[in-house]
Amino acid sequence: MSDPLLVAVQRGTDGRRVDRFEVPRQPAQTVLDVVTWIQREADPSLAYRFACRVGMCGSCAMTVNGKPRWTCRTRVEKAAPDGRLVLEPLRNMPVVKDLVVDMAPFFAKWTAARGVFAPRDDLGEDFAVVPPASPGRRAADAAIECIGCGVCYSACDVVAWRSDYLGPAALNRAWTLVNDTRDGAARERLTAVASDAGCHACHSHGSCTQHCPKSLSPTASIAGLKRVVLRAALRGEL
Repeated sequence: MSDPLLVAVQRGTDGRRVDRFEVPRQPAQTVLDVVTWIQREADPSLAYRFACRVGMCGSCAMTVNGKPRWTCRTRVEKAAPDGRLVLEPLRNMPVVKDLVVDMAPFFAKWTAARGVFAPRDDLGEDFAVVPPASPGRRAADAAIECIGCGVCYSACDVVAWRSDYLGPAALNRAWTLVNDTRDGAARERLTAVASDAGCHACHSHGSCTQHCPKSLSPTASIAGLKRVVLRAALRGEL
């Protein structure tokens, strides 16, 4: 029988308590499998969050050996080749309990970045046609698959330094809408992302892109916003 996994789990809300567990190894074992075993077999008081288990909801995200990850899609042999796991909640968000964070500040920044579609008044009653090969459609396609898991936000150094920064996910969402020809809130959205805590606060470290489980590039989206904001400012539209 192989040696058990040695797992350290951050507990409580202040991060000061760490509990340690020995978890049996299993074939094709994911980190979410490990957390589930601990909650069911060792300590039923452990709090964590998950839903789909197949990489569609993003709710199981947490910090695994120092990196934000979807635990349902992270194999133990890749994340912990030495058989040691350190599990912590996502960073840059308040901890509710153990491995569960409060996502409210994260989604509040989507609202602040005007990340909600606002249809133009002149679209008419028929469906608006957006050619798939158009530049705007292509730009939106490259960023539109974000599911709001918070991994990029947790990985972002700028969010860690300044809590008012809108963050990569909110700005990535704003970029998709800036490129949507059906949207009618372009000026308001550009004003929002041009604020002191908006796109120009990004230092382009690329941590968000490096850790995105969907292989998106919020860094590229934010760079696109910087260009659009500059052009709008030069035209006197902001």
